[in-house]
Amino acid sequence: MFVWSPNDLNPEQEAAIKEPGCVFLVACPGSGKTRTLTYKIARLLSTLTSEKQWVIVITYTHRAADEIEERIERLGVDTSRLWIGTIHSFCLDWIIRPYAIYHPDLRDGFKVMDSHDAEVLLTELCKPYSGQRVTYWDCNYHFTPASLELGCELKKRVAVGAVLAEFHKRLKANRQIDYELILRFAYDLVVAQPTIGVLLNAIFAAVLVDEYQDTKEIQYAILAAILKAGSRKTTAFIVGDPNQAIYGSLGGYAITAAQLGAMANVKFREMELSQNYRSSERIVGYFANYNVHTTTIVAAAEHKDHDSLISFDTKTSKDDLEDELVRLIRHSAETLGIPHHEICIIAPQWVHLAGMTRRLVAALPNYRFDGPGMVPFARDIDNFWYKLSRIVLTEASPGMYVRRLRWAAEVLTALDDAGANVSGISRKALLRECNSLSCTEVDGLTYLRRIFDLLFARIGIEYRKLPALVDHHTAFFDSSQARIDRLKKEGAAFIGEITTFRRVFETRTGITVSTIHGVKGAEFDTVIAYALLEGMVPHFADPAGPVSANKLLYVISSRARKNLHLISERGRMRGGNFGEYKATTVLAVCGFAYDTVP
Repeated sequence: MFVWSPNDLNPEQEAAIKEPGCVFLVACPGSGKTRTLTYKIARLLSTLTSEKQWVIVITYTHRAADEIEERIERLGVDTSRLWIGTIHSFCLDWIIRPYAIYHPDLRDGFKVMDSHDAEVLLTELCKPYSGQRVTYWDCNYHFTPASLELGCELKKRVAVGAVLAEFHKRLKANRQIDYELILRFAYDLVVAQPTIGVLLNAIFAAVLVDEYQDTKEIQYAILAAILKAGSRKTTAFIVGDPNQAIYGSLGGYAITAAQLGAMANVKFREMELSQNYRSSERIVGYFANYNVHTTTIVAAAEHKDHDSLISFDTKTSKDDLEDELVRLIRHSAETLGIPHHEICIIAPQWVHLAGMTRRLVAALPNYRFDGPGMVPFARDIDNFWYKLSRIVLTEASPGMYVRRLRWAAEVLTALDDAGANVSGISRKALLRECNSLSCTEVDGLTYLRRIFDLLFARIGIEYRKLPALVDHHTAFFDSSQARIDRLKKEGAAFIGEITTFRRVFETRTGITVSTIHGVKGAEFDTVIAYALLEGMVPHFADPAGPVSANKLLYVISSRARKNLHLISERGRMRGGNFGEYKATTVLAVCGFAYDTVP
């Protein structure tokens, strides 16, 4: 059995890991959630009694899956019976691909539409409704077990409903499914074919879910169908923080242990992780003001007594915002000595960040930034060429070996699925071929085209004869070119260079620039957040209003270890003669003794 050293875990973490039954674990920020999850998985893997058993881990992002798997491998535990990935990947691998023949919309074959193709089609379908200002960004939707739910504002719902009806009609005609249909069809299958749940229940020793508060109702239903099927031997380990449930517009919500237990017909033991090892006591005390679910949070960091700076600025104008951000960055880096990679700039939406990032780059030429304006292609993990780009754009180093070996396995699996013969190619052989490739091209996309062609010539596979790879190739390069063209127009002349491409997969070295949603799970010595305005935080169309605002501010504030600067700038005007945006109400009324930054 996997064991750990006495000082590796605190009593709360150890109790959750040792609990043999189903666990519902509420983990406050900085409480060692990932470590607890990693050790739990390692313990489960080490106690499997059959080669037919699997441990299933469902994460919110592929990046989280990579991090957890790497941690387990570093613990020296065999991961051959571990499956880890997002809920969409889980549904494809374990439900849809094996049992597609039992669904009328899948039995004749299907293709998963990538995000770029979906955006292109939806943009085209929105054109007849341009007079109503309907765009691709209004077409967010999700399924519940009973219905299709729209994410747009009320006045656009009829038009968006018509767009999505035509969208789904086109998909059906072309035997395609998008990411939401993956969930819909997986749910249909486990409900209509109960034997699927019985079979999976017999195979899965345990199912673990990370960040449960971001899970959708239909996802809970799929999981519950498996847990309650058959002999119900599968245990569940559900972990997350209801205070960080900020994906409500996408259908995510924090279910309770009682609700999920009733759905799955299992009894959960409710447990908690309450020790915050991230933030100073002053930071913990501050974000406790936005604790909607009144979870227990105790400052336990080595630097808990740090004299943290916490400021709230309602005087800086939009026109002076760049100068104020530069001042705060310089104060953190030059006065306080905080490394660049330990500073983060946050805003509610990418639209606020892209242009600002480029202006900050110009204003601070000796600083490095990692942000939306720095990435030349979308992180589409389901695209084959994105998978391959991770290998060819990263250096062969001991620290990257395990990760690149896993990526090589994913590439070979994708090649096999596409119809290529990879029986004579091992993971190590593929890495050796990638490591030996050389190209002097400085344009990023041209470099990748040439490197990909060189690699496939060496491994003896004609990818142009494999339709799935051709489709992915077109989507990857078309979407990347469109992204580069747009960013160049906005002033990022360097975005197409190969040096920029390589930075996508490098360890963070510069100042992070991110949305609130994008920064979840991260932590920094200094966090600087702006555009904290009513109508943006929370979004004006958010029906949860103040509750959502509290959760967003909780996420922002709990990212900070030592210093936190909040800005509700003046001068941003609302459309339709509604006047100026005001500071987010729950932030404005929070009674706190803020600091002045010299």
